[in-house]
Amino acid sequence: MSWYTPVPVADDLSAELATGWTARAGGAHMLVPDGCVDVLWLSTGRIVVCGPETSGWSFELPAGTEAVGVRFRPGLAAAALGLDTPGSLNRRIDLADVLGARTQRILLERMDGAGTAEHRLHLLQDGVRERLRTVPPPRAVHGSARTAALVSGMLGDDPSSPVAELARAAGLSERQLHRRCTSAFGYGPAVLRRILRLQRFLRLARHPAATTDLSVLAAMAGYTDQPHLNRDCRALAGVSPRVLLGLELSDITA
Repeated sequence: MSWYTPVPVADDLSAELATGWTARAGGAHMLVPDGCVDVLWLSTGRIVVCGPETSGWSFELPAGTEAVGVRFRPGLAAAALGLDTPGSLNRRIDLADVLGARTQRILLERMDGAGTAEHRLHLLQDGVRERLRTVPPPRAVHGSARTAALVSGMLGDDPSSPVAELARAAGLSERQLHRRCTSAFGYGPAVLRRILRLQRFLRLARHPAATTDLSVLAAMAGYTDQPHLNRDCRALAGVSPRVLLGLELSDITA
């Protein structure tokens, strides 16, 4: 995505954060679910928590809008932020509604006073670091976070892993696993599997040496066949795989 630049996070936050990023996001853009939760600052004067998604969504911002953000690894935002993940599903929420108006006001003042995107990204990471240090999550959330790390890791390695196998690995019943996954991700393990499998397909398709044969890419990503890929892509992104890849190349930027 040409409007978006990933930036490695500090080593001490790498267990919780997948990446930082900076962007000039003016125009129209499309995003698809990735299992993650982002916290982002916009030069329009907002700090937003982007809840977990189950379908693709488009947004448009004024030309020249700057943004910086941090992306929590799948299932870990609930523990780090005290986020009601099911309640934030498919929503973009002001930081004040998650951490309180005072926290948002202080961070906005710091971000507005920063001179560069790199400085703002450091400030966002400092905010996450302070939160992790001073507000330990409840024990129940710790359990969900451990389950989330196990499930997302297994599905990342093998997107075809059955729910029963995930439950056995976690030492839980399938009902208990579903409850913990819903607390951590906002949805159950079967939905997460579909999301991570589509993301795997996109990573494979973006590789400079990737084949253009969708049936081959589908098999490599863990789909049973190309129609399986087509169904999941339409359900999660709202378009066919070829249309999605074309949109990604152009960023649908106006």
